Amino acid sequence: MSDPAFEYAPIGLVELENRVIRRCNLQFARMFGGEEPEYRNMPLLHLYPSVADWERIGARGLQVMRETGYYTDERVMRRRNGDLFWCRARGRSLTPDDPFRHGIWSFSDISEERPIVELTPREREVAILSCRGLSAKEIGAELGLSYRTIEAYRARLLEKFGARKLSELVAKLSGMPL
Repeated sequence: MSDPAFEYAPIGLVELENRVIRRCNLQFARMFGGEEPEYRNMPLLHLYPSVADWERIGARGLQVMRETGYYTDERVMRRRNGDLFWCRARGRSLTPDDPFRHGIWSFSDISEERPIVELTPREREVAILSCRGLSAKEIGAELGLSYRTIEAYRARLLEKFGARKLSELVAKLSGMPL
């Protein structure tokens, strides 16, 4: 049975079971490249930049979803052709007792608002947590690193993005006009 609201939504939608795509809509397939049937039964892992990113984001998302049943973030994802792009992901569990067992997720391509700069997985983590307003000490505590190490990552990010100070870096990372 066809569901036009799902199929033709102007945002990428997927139904996941244990982080495996059971169905997706046309916009999701366009965003990641290819046709809708190619995504059926595909592990979402194939659309992450790395296994480490998939594991890290999954662990963070699972923790939040156990508490709220809902998760949202902005992350770098990988198209089927290998290109990386910024994506806003939002998910709601249909099985709160086991959040990843069954859920509906939306994905929005926000790459026009955000530059893609080649970052290591750790630089991406520091960038994302910096955008959430965490201090170097808070980021260090969350990642199990010293605040000096976080400051070194931030210095590299400032250089890569051509920013003079942290607020300018956050503005560039969040796509805000300067």
